[in-house]
Amino acid sequence: MKILVTNDDGINAEGIEILAKTARKFGEVIVIAPEDQCSAMSHHITLRDKMTIRKHDFAVPGVSAYAFGGTPADCVRASYLGLFKDGEKPDLVLSGVNKGANCGYDIQYSATVGAAMEALLYGVPAICFSQNYFTDEHECHTDVMHAHIEEILRELISKPLDKGLAWNVNFPSCKIEDYKGILFDRFPAQSAFWDDKYVVEDSDEAQKEVVLKTIPVEKAQEGSDMQAVIDGYISIGTIRNTVIR
Repeated sequence: MKILVTNDDGINAEGIEILAKTARKFGEVIVIAPEDQCSAMSHHITLRDKMTIRKHDFAVPGVSAYAFGGTPADCVRASYLGLFKDGEKPDLVLSGVNKGANCGYDIQYSATVGAAMEALLYGVPAICFSQNYFTDEHECHTDVMHAHIEEILRELISKPLDKGLAWNVNFPSCKIEDYKGILFDRFPAQSAFWDDKYVVEDSDEAQKEVVLKTIPVEKAQEGSDMQAVIDGYISIGTIRNTVIR
């Protein structure tokens, strides 16, 4: 199996190294990821600017890696529209492990998800992996992710989805002793993980600065992806590319 691994935090992010190392146990892995941070770019693609691609010194043995001067969707799009010949195109796309949960309304903004949505356009199965955290001031516990990512990847590879669907996996930020288990069939919460507020700050009269302030929410609907993660479970659900019938 040929596996393409990408992300939206950039090729130097810790999460993509973890995901590529895990994926290596299931097949041939190539990493093509953005040079820079691309969070919240959704399914954005580059149409007019030239994009660079360069070999990247990656920490996982046996994995070829390339830094791409585009978005996560660009990384996937280019892989199926020119970077690979027909017999070399990957059989599976993995996106992540993102720093931050992709639950509820945040799925709509996520470039981690955008990469998976692009893969589905070519009939290629895709899985998103995300690690919840609250703020940079709080410790992010990744013990659950490290302990269970391999078994989850193995199980989801063995469960092909209907056309237009991708798996969406979110790990809780909790200590291993507080971990509750895995919940499947989680639906996207009908809210965002962050209580966002745009604050207008005083400056001069001609131009004011607008700053985004975020506070993590503490409650969501029962049965939702967000509530599962808040409660210390791994959330697994599906997300749909709505243009695919």
